[in-house]
Amino acid sequence: MFIPLHDQNSLKHIRLQYVTLLIIAANVVIFLFTGTPALVAVDQANSIHLSFGFIPAVVNDYAVLPPSHALLPEQASYVTYAFFHAGFMHLVGNMLFLWVFGDNVEDAMGHFRFLLFYIACAIAGAWTHSFTFPESQAPLIGASGAAAGVIGAYLVLHPKVKIWVLAFGRIPLRLSALWVLTAWIGFQVFSYLAPGDTAVSFAAHIGGFFIGAILVIFMRKRGVPLWDRNLATQPSPAEPVAADDLSPHSWGRPEN
Repeated sequence: MFIPLHDQNSLKHIRLQYVTLLIIAANVVIFLFTGTPALVAVDQANSIHLSFGFIPAVVNDYAVLPPSHALLPEQASYVTYAFFHAGFMHLVGNMLFLWVFGDNVEDAMGHFRFLLFYIACAIAGAWTHSFTFPESQAPLIGASGAAAGVIGAYLVLHPKVKIWVLAFGRIPLRLSALWVLTAWIGFQVFSYLAPGDTAVSFAAHIGGFFIGAILVIFMRKRGVPLWDRNLATQPSPAEPVAADDLSPHSWGRPEN
């Protein structure tokens, strides 16, 4: 619906969003070695996703992984699934949202709290998916649940910031975050409620989004305003500023 490209929102509390960059780098490296067709056969990629993806039937004790795939404790998959992707465009889409919005959320929280926040949103996305499909044996993979949490936090922090987006993948527009991100979550809810099967876990998106919107209220640094309240006190460009006033395919993997 909307592809985010850029926001004009400078950093205020940190010099570099290195946690966001490290998360993106980790996702890219893992994809190169586990999902690139030139390096990894399809069957091997499916096997990796069974081992590290989030499988509701397994964590809810409706099914058991074969010993050859049980490489980690079941509960670890609440986080590990968020670092694997089903294809190049799946990876790019998730990382683009994280690139555009992650820096300002990390700026509002600080590095360590942002890392905890990101993990919590990934867990929330997996839990919501599991709650919706408790007996599913398809491995959930993808960072969208965690990225959705970043989107929710950004909306609470910066609804008035203007964002350049491609509407319907073609039309460049500059819109407020309020319009763009509200439309995004509205589409997720609509798609979740719509009848029919889909390979996308909209439940994970919704769970990540709402936990992110809630957690940012408590995890932001002291003094960081919500809802862009500080913008209300800024002079408009037309007003003078005083000198003193100088941001496995066979299992039907759901993507999120």
